[in-house]
Amino acid sequence: MAAVSKTDPLCQPCFYHAKFKVEVNIKKPLQPIHLSSEQVALEVLSLCCQLDLLIRAQVHQFQEQLRHDISPIESEAFHRRGTDLVERMNQCLEHLPEPLPQLEDYLDVVGLSAMFPRVEIFIIHGRPVDMLERPSMDDYFPHIGKLNQLLVLSQQLEDDVQHLGSHKYIAHQLSVLYQVISSFKGVLPLSVLKRDIEANFKALKTSLVKEDASQQEPQLPAHYVSWILSVTRSVTASVSALPDELIEDLTPAMSFVMNLT
Repeated sequence: MAAVSKTDPLCQPCFYHAKFKVEVNIKKPLQPIHLSSEQVALEVLSLCCQLDLLIRAQVHQFQEQLRHDISPIESEAFHRRGTDLVERMNQCLEHLPEPLPQLEDYLDVVGLSAMFPRVEIFIIHGRPVDMLERPSMDDYFPHIGKLNQLLVLSQQLEDDVQHLGSHKYIAHQLSVLYQVISSFKGVLPLSVLKRDIEANFKALKTSLVKEDASQQEPQLPAHYVSWILSVTRSVTASVSALPDELIEDLTPAMSFVMNLT
């Protein structure tokens, strides 16, 4: 031990030098990339969607505060996140040819200010506000959510009716699918399926009732299994075809993207 304490160190640690500094890029790629004008537009569209949802959440919080006789206070988290999204939009514009446009001017030119008026106001004035008239993009995400729910419920029902050992809850699953189908108004293929379910649901549910406790788990007759498969596959085909009646609420975003190409 004494010998070790008298031995010179193998090396001396260096003092910190600024040239060894490492930049931490949390919100952008380490390797520089270049975006085309179309990619810039798509990225700004995505950021506008995020900021618009954030603003709407903050406005809803304001309304709740007023309902409880509390003065509206903007949350620090909202301001920090909103400022970050605006900064990321400005960073996207750096990929455009010189002279670089101001962010609000760019939104006007490409048509995003009309799609996201709340975002434009936030960029200019730095405040979250609600609109007297409902912007066209307000229905986009709820509609996408309903379409997704319709597909997921159909696929789950199709899988369960073929592979589960018990069909005890099939009638309930079908009723939930019916409720979602009913929420779509004026879509002819879905209206036909809605009437088909109404015509068959009661008899299907009756076929699952056990006459006594000694019976095995309820199973649908083969013809009802085939009918459910026909319904679920028709739902999937109708949604996948995207008829005009189903894409009305998606039109603003779809038109924006199509105009980029």
